[in-house]
Amino acid sequence: RSWWWKARLGKCYFKLGLLREAEQQLQSSLRIQPVINTYLDLCNVYLRMDVPNTGLDLLTEAAEKFTCEPRLLLGLARIYDLLNDPDNAIMYYKKVLVLDASNVESIACLGAHFFYADQPEMSIRYYRRLLQMGVNNTEVWNNIGLCCFHSSQYDMALGCFDRALSIADDDQMADVWYNIGHIGISLGDLGLAYQAFKVAVSVDPQHGEALNNIAVLEMRRQKFDFAKSCFHTACEVCPHSFEPFYNSALMAYRMGDFQEAHQYTGKALKLYPHHVDSKELLALLQKSFLNS
Repeated sequence: RSWWWKARLGKCYFKLGLLREAEQQLQSSLRIQPVINTYLDLCNVYLRMDVPNTGLDLLTEAAEKFTCEPRLLLGLARIYDLLNDPDNAIMYYKKVLVLDASNVESIACLGAHFFYADQPEMSIRYYRRLLQMGVNNTEVWNNIGLCCFHSSQYDMALGCFDRALSIADDDQMADVWYNIGHIGISLGDLGLAYQAFKVAVSVDPQHGEALNNIAVLEMRRQKFDFAKSCFHTACEVCPHSFEPFYNSALMAYRMGDFQEAHQYTGKALKLYPHHVDSKELLALLQKSFLNS
């Protein structure tokens, strides 16, 4: 009746994929001796079994017993993030920082939350805090550059991206150049944007978003054959994104190929059923079919 051996057995069963046996051993261990690591291991079992609400109940119970343990609150925040419940996730990330003010994951998640909530000025404070803590990597400098740009600090934005490029490896460089391309579009410098997207694709030929944007810029230049080729490649390497399919449909519609436009519009709406532009294009196509 050793809680330690039961916990180890549960962990072994989990590694072997025997989730029910792992659950039994970990629950037995907790009945003998409640331990934080065992609660976390059992929560991982519930997540693998795809019952996140049971994991939430378990960690909530554990957090009531161990009130000063940030790892339990961090686990709750992660699960709420997975359940797409940002309000509760942010609440728990803040609680984690009350107990552990240097928790990198919580600071980064709060920074991302404020950025996507259209508060880049607040977001940049969290990323600067990460720099002060010694977290000096490509992702942080890239995010600071985006925050500076969206808060109208244009002079600092490009400097941050330059710093990000200087320490980026091949896996990260394509995303940094992609963001630089978006800044070029926002500033109206389409030449900079085009070159940045081309560099992103040269670093990562499977970067579907950059291929999609290259195709849009080529379409503006009236180079429809090359744009169509880029859209086709973007749809292949990035099948989860609706933008290449919608843009392909829009180009086909403007070129008079309504049948192809209808096919691509259907694919775009399948990926994103609430996309307003795709719905409007589908309505135009249906109207054209009725009148023909």
